[in-house]
Amino acid sequence: MIRRPVDTGDPDRLYTVTGGRSRADDEFDLVTLIVSESEPTTGMQSEHARILDLCRHPTALVEIAAELKLPITVVRILLGDLLATGRITARHPRAARSAASLPDSALLKEVLHGLRNL
Repeated sequence: MIRRPVDTGDPDRLYTVTGGRSRADDEFDLVTLIVSESEPTTGMQSEHARILDLCRHPTALVEIAAELKLPITVVRILLGDLLATGRITARHPRAARSAASLPDSALLKEVLHGLRNL
């Protein structure tokens, strides 16, 4: 049996795509929604142009990585480039303010029971 590495992407290609950068900003998590603010322009890196095309509607970072077939870290670096130039906006998921702002667990159980009865 021949074992293959998990990441079968060409390391030279990934190095070229990111311009040699290996660290991404922690600004984007997996469910951050990305929205294009402009159209791709001529001469733009093909991965950047593809991201702008994909994100005409809000698209999660993890979906972009899957569509481009690139590692999450590489996509984060590319998104950082686009954010710095104002070509995209990032919509971060909202965290619950406190446990008091969450629905009552009894109410959630009633909803679940009602859904199961459907």
